[in-house]
Amino acid sequence: MDEQPAGLLNAFQTVSTFAARPLINIHDLAVASAFRGQGIATALLHQIEQIARERDCCKLTLEVLSGNHTARHAYHRCGFAGYELDPLQGHALFWQKKLA
Repeated sequence: MDEQPAGLLNAFQTVSTFAARPLINIHDLAVASAFRGQGIATALLHQIEQIARERDCCKLTLEVLSGNHTARHAYHRCGFAGYELDPLQGHALFWQKKLA
């Protein structure tokens, strides 16, 4: 497996208008099938957290499909949890409007 990419974490920095501080959104996280189960996703998540802390970010964000149990387990192990603003107002929804 020499010179083969093992994984990818694609993220971008933006700003939290609620906290008036930067945040990092993890857009993609993938590990090649030959490398799964070796802690690569966890290592990538720890690295992006370190970068976020160095940049004084208030949080990391990501989206995960409810049926992707493997990813959800990895994210949960690394400290990620469901998104809430004010629990009295209900849970946050992610919406989209597709453009042709």
